[in-house]
Amino acid sequence: MATITATQHHHHPTSLEEVRTLWIGDLQFWVDESYLNSCFAHTGELVSIKIIRNKITGQPEGYGFVEFVSHQAAERILQTYNGTTMPGTDQMFRLNWASFGIGERRTDPGLEHSIFVGDLAPDVTDYLLQETFRAHYPSVRGAKVVTDPNTGRSKGYGFVKFADEMERNRAMTEMNGVYCSTRAMRISAATPKKTTAGFQQQYAVAKAVYPVPAYTIRD
Repeated sequence: MATITATQHHHHPTSLEEVRTLWIGDLQFWVDESYLNSCFAHTGELVSIKIIRNKITGQPEGYGFVEFVSHQAAERILQTYNGTTMPGTDQMFRLNWASFGIGERRTDPGLEHSIFVGDLAPDVTDYLLQETFRAHYPSVRGAKVVTDPNTGRSKGYGFVKFADEMERNRAMTEMNGVYCSTRAMRISAATPKKTTAGFQQQYAVAKAVYPVPAYTIRD
């Protein structure tokens, strides 16, 4: 039986091909390391699991990281599990590469350049949105499709983050109207958030800010 163990060394990937850790998000409050271990341990390729918790309350923040023995193993899990139903729930697995999730919490949020992407098809995932942009812009650091916290379904919009401001600016023009899945994307600037909480806080605020009629109704 596979068990999760703390790694004695820290793996610092220098490229996407070296990343062997997956970000897992939209987790229910009761999901813990033991539950996720039961989901992935049978692969025989699990190294460690970490659910991020609030430093003050100790409550889960709704996301975590799952490390595997290799990039290839992590990629198999991402392609096999992402979008499938989590055991014992009616919620889908939401997985993505952790390349943007780990490092960016140690980075000045001011160095990130985001865009808002609207009119997303219901089947567009974080990974699909990220790869749609990454194919054209190497500095893409991640993407997030905003979902309804109760149903887990997409709200039809999201964000893409870039390390390079020039690429962000190009993407706003070049990718506007480009298809992602079955719909043409509508792109605009993401409103900067002056907070110290970074990634998670930005999207928590955005949930309240962006669902306005101007983004959802067309003539």
